[in-house]
Parts: sequence; C-alpha cells; structure tokens
Amino acid sequence: MNRILATVCVLAIIFVTLAATCVHAERPNVLVIMVDDLGFSDIGCYGSEIDTPNLDSLASGGLRFSQFYNTAKCHSSRVSLLTGQYCIAAGDTALTHAVTSAEVLANAGYSTAMTGKWHLKEQPTDFGFQKYFGHLSGSCNYFSGDDTFRLNGEAWKVPKTGFYTTVANVDYGLQFLDEARQVDQPWYLYVAFNAPHAPLHALPEDYAKYKGKYSNGWDVTRDARIAKQKQAGVIPDSLKPSPRPEHIPAWEDLTSWQRDYEANRMSTLAAMIDRVEQEVGRLVADLKRTGEFDNTFIFFVADNGACPYDRQTPRLDVVPTNAKTSLSDSTGWSWARNSPFRYYKQNQFEGGISTPAIVHWPVGLKQTAGSVVDQPAHLIDVLPTLAEITDSKIPESWLDRDLRPVSGISLKPILDGGRIASRPPIHLLFSRDRGLRDGDWKLVSFQSKPWELYNLANDRSELTNLAEVYPERLHAMISTWEDMTKNVLHAPAKFYSEVSESTDPHLHGEWTHFDATSVDGYNRQKNKRARRSSNNSNQPPRIRARKNTTLKIVGSEIRLTFTGDDPGIAIDLRKVSLPNGPYQLAFELKSSATATGEVFVTTNPKKSLPQGNQVLFDVNGSTDWQAIHVPLATSKRLQQIRIDVSEGPGNSIIANLRILNEEGKSLMQWQSQ
Repeated sequence: MNRILATVCVLAIIFVTLAATCVHAERPNVLVIMVDDLGFSDIGCYGSEIDTPNLDSLASGGLRFSQFYNTAKCHSSRVSLLTGQYCIAAGDTALTHAVTSAEVLANAGYSTAMTGKWHLKEQPTDFGFQKYFGHLSGSCNYFSGDDTFRLNGEAWKVPKTGFYTTVANVDYGLQFLDEARQVDQPWYLYVAFNAPHAPLHALPEDYAKYKGKYSNGWDVTRDARIAKQKQAGVIPDSLKPSPRPEHIPAWEDLTSWQRDYEANRMSTLAAMIDRVEQEVGRLVADLKRTGEFDNTFIFFVADNGACPYDRQTPRLDVVPTNAKTSLSDSTGWSWARNSPFRYYKQNQFEGGISTPAIVHWPVGLKQTAGSVVDQPAHLIDVLPTLAEITDSKIPESWLDRDLRPVSGISLKPILDGGRIASRPPIHLLFSRDRGLRDGDWKLVSFQSKPWELYNLANDRSELTNLAEVYPERLHAMISTWEDMTKNVLHAPAKFYSEVSESTDPHLHGEWTHFDATSVDGYNRQKNKRARRSSNNSNQPPRIRARKNTTLKIVGSEIRLTFTGDDPGIAIDLRKVSLPNGPYQLAFELKSSATATGEVFVTTNPKKSLPQGNQVLFDVNGSTDWQAIHVPLATSKRLQQIRIDVSEGPGNSIIANLRILNEEGKSLMQWQSQ
C-alpha cells in the first residue's frame, strides 16, 4: 500500500511539474527595443531608402502601426514606455507614482535586463532590472562615452579604443540573454539605443556605405519616401503631405557649401540608423539560434520624431567617424525624415509624436503577417499589453511609492486580430507644446500658441485648421485636455495656463538658420554667445542663490553646490533696460546629475516667482559641456527669471549665461561679479 501511495505521489509531482513546464513554455520572452530621435520614415518598411532588412523582415512577419504615438521627447517617452502612465503622473524621472515593466514582470517570475540609455533618476537596477549596462545620461559620445556608464549598478569605464555605444549595447544584451538562459525563467530584455541622437558620428564602414548618397537633397528624398509609404500602405494614397515649410529652403536654393554640409549630415544619420539595424539583426540571429524567435514578443519603437535642433557651427569637409569629429542635427533633414508630417521632436504635431512601431510574435500574433494597423495607440499602452500577454499583475501598491493608475490600455485585442472598441483620449504634453487625440480629432498647440483643430481621418498631415469651423468641438476638447492635465496627470497649474493669442509664425531659435549664405556668416551667427550687445550698456544684475544653493562666480562660470530639494538661482531684471521679447536664454552647463531643468520668467513686475511662465529643458548629467538654449516666447518685457538645473543635492556649473533676442543678438551677459 505504501509503495502504491509513494508511486501515486511521484506521478502527481511529475504531472504538476510537467504542467508547470507547459504553462511556462507558453509565456513569451519579451524584447523591447527603443531608438532615439528616429523619424517616422527613417526605416525601410516606413518609406526609407536606408538599408534595414532585419527590421523590414520583422514587419513583414508581424505587424506595423501607422498611428502609434510617443510623447515627442526623450525622457518622457521612456517614462511612459516603462510605466503605462503619462510622464508627470508617474512622478517624472523619479517614478515616485509608478512601477516599471521590469518590476511587474520580475514579480511574475521573469528574468529582467536592460542595456542602453536610461535618462531617468537613479539607475535601472533600482527599478526592477536585475542586470544593466549603459549610460545614465541623455546622450553621449558614441566612441568615448561619458562617466555615467554603469554595469549592474557599478561605475564602468569606457575603453579608449574599439568602442561604439550602439554595438556595446547589443554585446551586453547578448551576454545578459546567455545568463538568463541558465535559469528556468522567461526573460525580458529592454534595449534602449541612443542612436541616431546627436552627436552624429558613425563607424567608418557604415559611413562609407552612405557617403555621397544624399547629394540630391531633402526634397527628392522626401518625395521618394512618401511614394514608398503609400505603396506599402503605411499612409493612404489620398493623404496630402505637408509642404516644405517657409523656414526650410528648397535644396536647389542652398549654396554649394550648404548642400555639401547637409548631405554629409544625412549620410552620417543614415549610417547610424543602419548600425542600429545591424545590431537588431544580431539579436534576431541569436533568438533564432536558440529556438526562441517564435515565442519572443519583439516590440520596436522610437521615443520621438527626428530632432531639428542645430547646436553647433558647420564642420565642412570632415569625416565624422571618430570621437573627436561629429556633426549636429539638421532642421531640413528632420522635415524629410518625419515624412509626410509637420514639425519635429518636442512638438505635439504628428511629426513630433508619430513613431514607427513594429510587433513580431509568431506564436501569439493572430493578425495577418505584414498587416498595417491604423488604430491609434501610445507608449502608455505597452505596460498593460506586456502584463496581459505574460500573465503578470500590475500592482496597486508599492513600497515607498504612492502609485497612480495606469492610463494605457492593453493592445492584445489587436494582437488577436481584432480592434480596440474604444479608448480614452490620448493626452499630449511636453513643456509648452500641447495636444489631444480623441477618435479622429486632434487638438494641438505649438509652444502654447492658439489651439488648432484637425480631423485626422482625412487630414493626417494637419493642413486644414478647423478651429473656427467647429468652435463647440474645439472648446469641448480643450476642456477635456485641461481636465486630464489636472486629474490624470496631476500637473501643477503652470502646465495648463491659457494659450497665448500670438499669431506669429511657428519658429524656434535652435532650428537651422539658412539665411547665412557664407560659412563665416553662419559661424558669426552661432558664436554670439561670447559677445554682449554693443548698444546695451546695462550692468547685468546680481545673481541670487535660492534655498539649498551656494554659488561662486569665477569669470563667466557660475559654480553651484546644492544641498537640498528645489535649488537654483534667481535674477531680478526690473531695474535694468531690456527691449520687449521674445527672448532666448542661453548658457553652457555641466551637471552632476540628469534632471529636467526649469526656467520660470515673469513679465508682470508685480508678480513673484515662480508665478510666471515655465519652460522645461533636459539636463544631461555629464562632465562635458551641454549647450542650453531656452526660448522665452513673450512679446512683453522680461522682469524676473529663475533657473533650476537640479532637483536635489549635487553640483553644477553654468557658463556664459546670457539673454538673447529672437535673432540671437546678445542683450545681456553675466561674467565676474
């Protein structure tokens, strides 16, 4: 009898073990890939001429979204991807009101790892990733890196030779996968490429492949991309693309040196994108080698549209294939790369927020292979989707964090071959750029200028503003945007102040200035940072340290030490003479920590800071200088200004602090005091 009972027990144990193994086998591995500053049309299956066979193959064997949205900005997109929440609701870069997908999947028995760009507070190993390699900063030199590189929580020194960040990300990703396979767990790998974010410099073999291939210019390239997009079904045949804007000249109207310089920039960008593609190919090959390819949920996406910010003087006749030689972004090519849409990174128009989004999962995907899904989706939908397909639970509470509900929805009905019956409106906000997608309708504001209204069902390129045609719909959507800003994002009132009445053209001080037709003229325009206006004899007022801040001024450097929360500097301009705006605030910055910087300004002499307008900017924690240009879009005279470059203890240096007019002319500059 005892033998029979023992046999039954053994068989029961075997049965339970086999059952558990079968359930385990059905749970997919997860590979999430995010790229940085990629335009909507920058890969082959979304219209590009760039060679991307591995990504194209994933799309042809899976599905593509044609209306997938990011947040138009690096750090906020990463927050939304990881947490299922809008950035401010999640607690911004500190994630104080959210859990990450790594924490959710780790709780469900997944091995978790990440490589690449973090750009948030603390480290990935503080937020559920059991292994991590990459840089904590918002950008870095691809060949020499920076001092924020970490390996599993410890400082990691970048080799002096033989290093390129995009390749290293996958080297360590493959290593982490090999380690994950040593345990009986499904795995989750998040690869956050920094490419093709500036600085623009590529591996020599990749650059050689594209050198000289963009001499036809952005008009020809864009037309070809749009034709290919229509042929592939990414956009409908009826779509009318946005025209070339007035701030970008026709290619044929550029001078010879401008065409050569611009072509070199795009060749470098193409090479950097090609390298991302090759590294994705290495990941795919590894999954096929181990037999994991069919049951790995692969998701590819970008954090925002192509970047238009041109932040360095032209470098002509250079080969940008080493640590010391790099180029900056181009507004003209950014327009072409975001085909067929308007505007760029940080703007909530379609060019800033529309991303290529590819899903590949042969075991679980029931859509016809190669399908193009036209339903709107957003990065906030990623966590709910991962939780559902991995049988993971999103917690309602977490130690030391006050969690808020996720705003995203699961996209599994789409993966299953169906459609989403309905979804809440998609809220769009970064700094002073705002938007709302509700069904086919889109509400959008460029840098808090007047609201615009578009019907994306027949005007995805946002060419016909219907705000005056449908005033009731306009005001209803404004009300929805404000309600979500207050009650979903829990944003401070400064984020939903009324839009301006300005009808000025949509321009930005850091977009490429094409009116300089000589290199010397362009350089003079870019190098005004060191010169004060000859017709302004005002002595700059004293810089005051705010709470938890001590400062020492040496020459043009403002050296700051922060000892607590909410530190910064303030300047009272009420007793000096300044013309009316708009202005630009410009300076160079070194900071010990990555953060979201803030500038507060008042134009009413009776108002106290920080009651005025707020503008946000990225602070890349690095020992390298970071050029900061903050547009102050007001037609009134500046009265007070406050600058916060840190959110807590640390050190920073601000150099060459100056106020410029809209054309870049120096109005005031601070040196030794």
